[in-house]
Amino acid sequence: MKAWARPAARAAWVQGGGPLALVALAGWGHAAALAWPWPWTLAPWLRPGQPVAWLHGLSLALLVWALARAPSATAAAARAAVYATAWLAGTFWWLFVSMHTYGGLAAPLAAAAVLALAAFLALDYAVAAGLWWRWRAAAPVARVLAFAALWTLAELARGVLWTGFPWGAGGYAQIDALGWLAPWVGVYGMGAVAAALAAALAVGGQRGRVAAAGLALAVWAVPGSGAWLAERLPDPTQPAGTLPVRLLQGAIAQDLKFDPEAGVPLALGWYGQALVRASADPALAGGLVVAPETAIPLLPQDIDADYWRALAQAVRAGRVAVLLGVPLGSFERGYTNSVVGWRPPPSGEAAPSEPDADPFGALSVYRYDKQHLVPFGEFIPPGFRWFTDLMHIPLGDFARGALPQPPFEWAGQRIAPHVCYEDLFGEELAAGFRDADRAPTVLVNVSNVAWFGDTVAIDQHRHISRLRALELGRPLVRATNTGATAAIDHRGRVVAELPRWQRGALDATVQPRTGMTPYAAWVSRWGLWPLAGVCLALLVWLRPRRSHRRLAR
Repeated sequence: MKAWARPAARAAWVQGGGPLALVALAGWGHAAALAWPWPWTLAPWLRPGQPVAWLHGLSLALLVWALARAPSATAAAARAAVYATAWLAGTFWWLFVSMHTYGGLAAPLAAAAVLALAAFLALDYAVAAGLWWRWRAAAPVARVLAFAALWTLAELARGVLWTGFPWGAGGYAQIDALGWLAPWVGVYGMGAVAAALAAALAVGGQRGRVAAAGLALAVWAVPGSGAWLAERLPDPTQPAGTLPVRLLQGAIAQDLKFDPEAGVPLALGWYGQALVRASADPALAGGLVVAPETAIPLLPQDIDADYWRALAQAVRAGRVAVLLGVPLGSFERGYTNSVVGWRPPPSGEAAPSEPDADPFGALSVYRYDKQHLVPFGEFIPPGFRWFTDLMHIPLGDFARGALPQPPFEWAGQRIAPHVCYEDLFGEELAAGFRDADRAPTVLVNVSNVAWFGDTVAIDQHRHISRLRALELGRPLVRATNTGATAAIDHRGRVVAELPRWQRGALDATVQPRTGMTPYAAWVSRWGLWPLAGVCLALLVWLRPRRSHRRLAR
């Protein structure tokens, strides 16, 4: 203890390897804050699968503390790189499961691939930290605002460059604390506010730190504070009726999903029977039944036409619309990861013809093709064919759908589907809101997260969907293969959910909405550029020399 108390010892620790260990631990805390990964409850604010806003804030504050004491811009960049690598690898470590358990890639190579991806994406944050070091002598307000701006620009870069992979952005940890900001500034704006608050805790002046600590206590340490505030703010959207939904969850393990002797017959039988039952259920009349991504794991033309004929007859005779995940296309035309929509004919209209050359017949009135494809999963980046050849996964290059695509219209509602991790890109979903009169009233996500086993990926994806519902002011329903199959209201609250990895159907009634959130209004027109512009303008205004003259007073 006496040795540590010596200034020379503390200085050696700060300028040596000590901060690297500290920021690595803090980065791991950032990952845990996105969805608490352990299956036990330690306190009201530490519950399995739930975000932990205060832990995210603390982790960022520790990083800022370490950056402020870095001896050089290079050292600051290195500390941020270690932090971000630990955070990102700790966030999407479950990619290891898809590559090793289901892809057959050797464990060391799969682990190295996850670490390499995290380290590559961490470069954005390393650059931001190296630049922020120039503000080390600026006034506290300048340092706080510059950190928030640079950190947000790094988040935006990760979400856009190289097709974008913003999984684990800091704003998701803040959904229950700062979610009231989502309809205005979205997940990146929430992350910017959290970054500013964390920086104020770390580098603010004495009065500033006291004020920041008080605000952090109110925002981060009080469970439900964000929801309480959100319910008291004006709601820019309006209810537009009700819609009964049934969400199907087949719970078919990924190693069986494409097995022609096990998983394929199970999927065809279970989903087929569930769709027929739903079509005949009077309690669901006027509603919607949704089956997940690639619920039918074969191309339509590879399935007996009698199968489609039976489904067509059931939908034709019922009063329920269907959204079904299925791959479409051919070798000559290319393939798409798609959602098809069926609906009964209006009362008095002639029934569609029986299926013939088209496996879906005239009943296939709607089609959505996935637009934002997964690298290595749905398209192979140039030069990486060798990597995918190491895995025993049926990978290939899919064709992209358009952006935006029209919604599925049923029962007076405009229903907008999207596939898998497309709900990670709020700015792309918002493209469908450019015309307020044609904007979706309900959002639907179909996913198959079985690639990642029974991991925290399920919880993380649930919170991503919650934030999209908040940003766009729309209910969002999720039909997944293994979880989280859930109904989420327009305020981001989960109103019903099936247990993960349980085969079954979830019935719920959602309230479609009209009207535009401010976020939907500006992002649908200009994308994320306004937020990036604000950050850049702040940095220009706060450039170090000027900040010394004006803010150090």
